[in-house]
Amino acid sequence: MNIHTVLLILHIIAGSFCLLTGATNFAVKKEKGYHTKIGEWYHSGYFIVFVTSVGMAIINWSESAYLFYIAIFSYGLALFGYMARKLQWRGWLAMHIGGMAGSYIGIVTAVLVVNGTDIPIINQIPSLLLWFIPTIIGTPIIFMVNKRYQPRTK
Repeated sequence: MNIHTVLLILHIIAGSFCLLTGATNFAVKKEKGYHTKIGEWYHSGYFIVFVTSVGMAIINWSESAYLFYIAIFSYGLALFGYMARKLQWRGWLAMHIGGMAGSYIGIVTAVLVVNGTDIPIINQIPSLLLWFIPTIIGTPIIFMVNKRYQPRTK
């Protein structure tokens, strides 16, 4: 088994894990406990997705260079959201929500772009649209969630 195959297997496992933990974390109550623990798992999985994406892109640069840029941007969002919470920057909650949800949009986009032609119904959507649909759907959701969790002013 070559290194690209090993990276691809790890990438698929970690990416699937992120899809599951990310969706789960959107559904659980936003407080210390489950949300925090699942968020740690999500971030760890995303780091593996990032490293494997970069590795596969470098090995197959002519065919997969775009993975490198998606990986940097998407993991950058995940890291930004994660660090905003860890370091409690001023306005950290909005940054945390935007970064983590934005990274989830990134991983959904990557799944659709790479696998869309093999997914029934999705394969009927023009390929270019697959790059934008998650952002078009996810961005208003991020704004609504941020509004919901804004600190109340008196």
